Amino acid sequence: QVQLVESGGGTVQPGGSLTLSCAASGSTLAGYAIGWFRQAPGKEREAVSCIESDDDTALYVDSVKGRFTISRDKAKNTVYLQMNSLKAEDTAVYHCATEADMCGSDYANWGQGTQVTVSS
Repeated sequence: QVQLVESGGGTVQPGGSLTLSCAASGSTLAGYAIGWFRQAPGKEREAVSCIESDDDTALYVDSVKGRFTISRDKAKNTVYLQMNSLKAEDTAVYHCATEADMCGSDYANWGQGTQVTVSS
């Protein structure tokens, strides 16, 4: 059973950058697609990005395209979310989760989340 732990959140000013990490233990992430999600207070959880298991194809929600980059380090068994040009509306708790084989809608092994706050 894979366990995921997110880290790297914090408070930044608008326009700033953060890199979130999703570190896995208990199993390799090879063969899993990994999704990043966020949930702001009073709002539904939103899928932000996903990286495919086979060729590391990256998918993004329109609101973060050109600003966020998802990547995978197989040696470290970790997936990253590089977030640039952050906006106030990016403020949320960010979670990562696994999806067997392909990015989809049946995610599991959710991490506890890391808070991202964008504020001046």
